[in-house]
Amino acid sequence: MNRSGPASLFHAICLLLAAATVRAEPISADDFLQTDPAQARIGQLLFYDPILSGNRNISCGTCHHHAFASGDGLSLGIGEGGQGLGPDRSPGTGDDRIRKRIPRNAPALWNLGHESIRVLFHDGRLEVSDQFDNGFDSPAEEWLPKGLDTILAAQALLPLTAQFEMAGNVGENEVTGAVHDRIDLGWPILAKRVRTIPEYGKMFVAAYEHINAPSDVTIVEIGNAIGAFIASEWISIDSPYDAFLTAGTPLPKAAERGRQLFFGTAGCSTCHSGPLFTDQEFHALGLPAFGPGRTRLFDPIPRDPGRMGETDLLEDAYRFRTPSLRNVALTAPYGHNGAFASLEQIIRHHLDPEKSRSDWSPAQAHLPAVPWLAPVDFAIREDRREMVRQQRALDIGLNRLTTREIADLVAFLEALTGTGVDDRPLGPPDRVPSGLPVDHPRATRAAPNDPP
Repeated sequence: MNRSGPASLFHAICLLLAAATVRAEPISADDFLQTDPAQARIGQLLFYDPILSGNRNISCGTCHHHAFASGDGLSLGIGEGGQGLGPDRSPGTGDDRIRKRIPRNAPALWNLGHESIRVLFHDGRLEVSDQFDNGFDSPAEEWLPKGLDTILAAQALLPLTAQFEMAGNVGENEVTGAVHDRIDLGWPILAKRVRTIPEYGKMFVAAYEHINAPSDVTIVEIGNAIGAFIASEWISIDSPYDAFLTAGTPLPKAAERGRQLFFGTAGCSTCHSGPLFTDQEFHALGLPAFGPGRTRLFDPIPRDPGRMGETDLLEDAYRFRTPSLRNVALTAPYGHNGAFASLEQIIRHHLDPEKSRSDWSPAQAHLPAVPWLAPVDFAIREDRREMVRQQRALDIGLNRLTTREIADLVAFLEALTGTGVDDRPLGPPDRVPSGLPVDHPRATRAAPNDPP
């Protein structure tokens, strides 16, 4: 990427500031939201219970499973109507088969309970805000209920209203029909489903002081319980890099060289800053385009405008939220659409986006075959004008690195993997109170940073 004038000066200053320090801020358990274990236990069950989906056939855990480091291992997810789990998930059959791929990669959940988190989703469409007098700026606007404890509680409610994620297609169930009329009208239906299950009802009465009877349970308590689970379940602050920060334990030589590059001349920490390695801002990376896109009513072209889809500001076009890098070696594929299967590939893209886009092929996308959607999967790549627009929108262009330096950066990123990632406080439950089946993988998770 060519820079000149003020932008060039700003970039140079950022690199100098990054080079002045070769470590990020330490992180501790005190930096995370405090949660109630009884509420988190309810959240664990609800997270894996298909009862919260319109057709009772998919849960939050389907796309954010423990077995896949809180993701699903796919470039673009297979949502409502699909069958199976993780990379083995298929698009379903007959009338129940999926009608659209999920347009974005399922984001990992690690450390989202950190008190610094103020914005979520790839396009930032959920933010802490007083705009609607309920604590958040969200797609539900003023219809998002008051009383949600955290941004994670608010986030938990939104997939429940999404047609291709959990609600189902119009005409299939009462939840999606209600949501089609207004986004908040499906939540009371789901809340009634949950509170009328005796086991859930008793748990809510025991865990919440203001709940005197199961009939008092609303979608607010359900969201707060799931938020408590996510906040407490996915804390990961015990990586080799954390040991380096807190105890001075040396990193392996390659990782140490990578650390110095990351915070120095490579310029990675310009955006991947702070204890979570994210500035929580939005940047255009020029990733290879594919998938159904996150279309809008007045913009049906299968493209993803990124942050602009939320703000309607042209300068936000194709910009996406900087992801955290903690446990990043476990959460391939990478990018808002999962375009790259390895850390080396996404690093090389940052170094030369134009060459990376030119060299990229559809075979690199990890997309389960869906014959009836195949004509749409890569259609946007035939739109030459759109490809030019996306290519021009770039905020990256790191200094050139040698093959060894790239390997050193990968080694440092691998040193951000927690030693206890497989030892979670609760894990997936064996059963859920609804009696519906709980997703379990047929195979163990791939080794860190292995391509899917």
